Amino acid sequence: MGLLVKNGKIVNADMSFFGDVLSDQGKIVQIGETLTAAPGDEVIDAEGQLLMPGGIDPHTHMELPFMGTVASDDFYTGTRAALAGGTTTIIDFVIPNPQQDLLEAYELWQQKAEKSVADYSFHVAVTWWDESVREAMGVLANEHGVNSFKHFMAYKNAIMADDEVLVNSFKRARELGAICTVHAENGELVFTLQQEMIEQGITGPEGHPLSRPPEVEGEAANRAIEIAHLMNVPIYLVHTSCQQAVDAIARARANGQRVYGEVLPGHLLLDDSVYRNEDWSFAAAHVMSPPFRPKGHQEHLWHGLQSGTLQTTATDHCCFCDPQKRNGIDDFTKIPNGTGGVEDRMQVMWHHGVNSGRLTENEFVAVTSTNTAKIFNIYPRKGVIREGSDADFVIWNPNTTRTISKNTHHQKVDFNIFEGMDVQGLNTVTVSRGEVVYRDGQIFAEGGRGQYVKRPLHSADSQALKLHSAQRKVTPVKRENNY
Repeated sequence: MGLLVKNGKIVNADMSFFGDVLSDQGKIVQIGETLTAAPGDEVIDAEGQLLMPGGIDPHTHMELPFMGTVASDDFYTGTRAALAGGTTTIIDFVIPNPQQDLLEAYELWQQKAEKSVADYSFHVAVTWWDESVREAMGVLANEHGVNSFKHFMAYKNAIMADDEVLVNSFKRARELGAICTVHAENGELVFTLQQEMIEQGITGPEGHPLSRPPEVEGEAANRAIEIAHLMNVPIYLVHTSCQQAVDAIARARANGQRVYGEVLPGHLLLDDSVYRNEDWSFAAAHVMSPPFRPKGHQEHLWHGLQSGTLQTTATDHCCFCDPQKRNGIDDFTKIPNGTGGVEDRMQVMWHHGVNSGRLTENEFVAVTSTNTAKIFNIYPRKGVIREGSDADFVIWNPNTTRTISKNTHHQKVDFNIFEGMDVQGLNTVTVSRGEVVYRDGQIFAEGGRGQYVKRPLHSADSQALKLHSAQRKVTPVKRENNY
């Protein structure tokens, strides 16, 4: 049975137009005017509403073991919440323990994701290095559709990748035609500043931003970008949160380097005053890394998104409930890092982006879906309403309102960083591979219907590599030996 959506305004990243969309067997088969349904097809009248590509969240952590506990949203509850908010695809992270085989970790995450109700893909983190890691990266890339590898420059004595790991992994990614993603924070500086805070008697959540100031992120962003430049590999900075990191990306892009930046709605809207709230639970609920920044950085991030310096929005969805956060009741360094948002991203970005005039409707589609699909090489399968593409889209009512609350959200967490926020502009229907999986507050998707999305490697540009090598090639100076 097919699905015909009629009379809507189709909004892609490059253009908007009125038309009907017919999908069948998971694909968009026809776009046009006054299309006719076949017997048995479901018909939805979208008059007065928009049809936009389903959201793609390039940064989630479902069921992540971290800091002595496990994220409260698993692949079932987390992807249900995603569909409720208009996101039809997530890219999660396989994070091996140090010395753990990357392929073993990948299989473990695939088992976790079997209950997903939305489509999903994986970045794989490189947390250590030897020849087996190099070989595993090749298998993941060539056989399992992994075209991006994650590097944590933070979390010393855990999953932090030092410069040796970065250099080796970046070089291998270049050989494969993969992209490197980076959590840019100087782990050594963070560790030192954390100890200083504790020694000064600062043990509450307010110590978290003090131990991770913007300079810590700026330094790491610059270092990662320079290493990527020398290794001639594209780089993607996750959860860019401060002016220093945005400026580093802008400088590199101005010089022709392939550098991409991601930003979270929370970093666009919240500031570090949340950590000084008298309610410990409220302050701890906001502990994530990088932390929310002092006022002023938010507008700089908006400018980065508007100018194209930052290309994508994500959530870094990694939920921990209050009892879990209380692992750090006497020591902020033990508060599990993470907040939610996979359900709220699209609506928050529409309200504060489009309704405010900061973004056009087409730019909204670009930063919530299309740019991610292009950067991670699943476009035009995902990220666009086009004949032949997956039938992933939302029917969006720009006039409908919602008050965000932990009491009504579908995320499996007892706090929402956007609590009480009124947003205007919501998905009334979410369609995933041609199936209506959400409509007017009800989720219809069953566990296990989500499909793993392989992402092809980027074609290696051998001429560019040769040119890069030629530019750096040094001819030895011939000298006579005078004895």
